[in-house]
Amino acid sequence: MAEHVENSDPKGESLMEKIADKFHGGDDSSSSSDSDTETRKPAAKEELVAAAEPSSVKDKVWRLFGREKPVHKVFGGGKPADVFLWRNKKISASVLGGATAIWVLFELLEYHLLTLICHILIISLAVLFLWSNATTFINKKPPHIPEIHLPQDPVLQVASALRIEINRALALLREIASGRELKKFLGVVAGLWILSIVGSWCNFLTLFYISFVLLHTVPVLYEKYEDKVDPLAEKAMHEIKKQYAVFDEKVLSKIPRGPLKNKKRE
Repeated sequence: MAEHVENSDPKGESLMEKIADKFHGGDDSSSSSDSDTETRKPAAKEELVAAAEPSSVKDKVWRLFGREKPVHKVFGGGKPADVFLWRNKKISASVLGGATAIWVLFELLEYHLLTLICHILIISLAVLFLWSNATTFINKKPPHIPEIHLPQDPVLQVASALRIEINRALALLREIASGRELKKFLGVVAGLWILSIVGSWCNFLTLFYISFVLLHTVPVLYEKYEDKVDPLAEKAMHEIKKQYAVFDEKVLSKIPRGPLKNKKRE
């Protein structure tokens, strides 16, 4: 009997060891699953960061002239921007058609501004005068002629905007004339030289009309194809900067500095 009891003990111990091994195995599997989840969490975070990176890259796409706002906001976001970007096609077409009619009258037909204003006033006054007198014979109401007054606020806003731009231009010219900014000096001289060449080709009215037509065509085309234009403009700007760096190294750096420039550097 004693031997039978002694032989049964190893079996009981073996059974207990198997049960304990199973529990330990379950703990190990759970711990391994926990470790797997912990290793998966950083991977999921990395995937989220990688998915978020393209959007941030898209937001940092190079835009023409370094703009950060849409084209509509660049033009002020109001009615003038709607006209230039053809948000309302009827108004934009009528404005462009009116400008074209004025250019045809003054440039092609060689009409003069003062003559045109006087003729329009003569015709308008004659029609209204005859109409007002004819209503007494046909027993109808006279024409309603509205009172026209220039509003104060829009006129002041336009004058204030012009004043700000004129003061800014004068400050830029003063800064260039003082000999402090060589880049701005060369840019302004090149712009004025190109403008003088264009002015020799056509008069002021034609130049104004060309600018008006460009304002009604270039912005809307750029807004439509900006994703294609901006990469080309970026390549062009890099090439211009490269050529300017070569020009600066070979020519501009050899020009002697003025006393103002030397004091500024000190």
